[in-house]
Amino acid sequence: MSPAPRSFDRTATSDQVLEGLDLSGRVALVTGASSGLGAETARALAARGARVVMTARDVAKAERIAESIRSATGSRAIEVAELHLEQPASVRAFAKEFLARHRALQMLIGNAGVMGCPLQRTAEGWEMQFATNHLGHFLLGCLLAPALRAAAPARVVSVSSAGHGISPVVFEDVHFERRPYDKWSAYGQSKSANVLFAVALDRRLAAHGVRAFALHPGGIVTELGRHLGPEDLAVIRARAAERAPGGKAFWKTVEQGAATQLFAATAPELDGRGGLYLEDVQVSGLEPCPLGAGCSPWALDPEAAERLWALSEATLGERFGLA
Repeated sequence: MSPAPRSFDRTATSDQVLEGLDLSGRVALVTGASSGLGAETARALAARGARVVMTARDVAKAERIAESIRSATGSRAIEVAELHLEQPASVRAFAKEFLARHRALQMLIGNAGVMGCPLQRTAEGWEMQFATNHLGHFLLGCLLAPALRAAAPARVVSVSSAGHGISPVVFEDVHFERRPYDKWSAYGQSKSANVLFAVALDRRLAAHGVRAFALHPGGIVTELGRHLGPEDLAVIRARAAERAPGGKAFWKTVEQGAATQLFAATAPELDGRGGLYLEDVQVSGLEPCPLGAGCSPWALDPEAAERLWALSEATLGERFGLA
């Protein structure tokens, strides 16, 4: 008899979500693991027996986190690797090295991101938030598809945000070449892209036992807000209050914030499902969970997902035959 489905709410922590699960023998890759939600996600997975590959731009910083995780969990099965998601060459080099070391990958958690930064462009001229938050994770997921398929059942987790509601993907001018740059619109479309990527990837890989999910982790104070000043934080708090029942936002701890992505990566309740949007450790979507705000229709639109897939392939100059 299958165990009864567990029930969680927005106060659930990472350890509570993983309680009773044995992740021994599973490999998890967590991007942006040198602080915040990524570091907590890596710790919680290691504590349950998973081999964890932590990626970061700052390897020395990530190594310090990894050592603290080793000390806390007793696990030595933790690796650190350098990865600059805004640089396709870095993503390709990392993926090549990863595939040489690991035949199978059970969990790919795209946690890294930038938020609300001033206008910056990559060497290719791409807008930095879209390049980092979407294009880098898109390329990484496609390149690691062989390891995901070899590990099936496997999951890809795309960490989005309620901020996706600020803007859909503006296909006519993704990189702000013809419209004035607005850091929040740029962030919003990159987070919409995170959801659309999960929708499109799930459609391609579900038949191979690989399912994809996107999620809003909740409001958490982390280094993601390093570019933000007092006025920016006031705007975020106001928007969060507008979305919240009763007009009062619920701010999560890091342990609570990591819970939804860990649920997406491991929960047996999600077996056989995919292409979904989660928040507060529950499936949400166009019809939100009890205390959530749900997902904007444009971010779950399958036609927009396919359009973004085609745009991403064209931008990166490579087609990925994953179906």
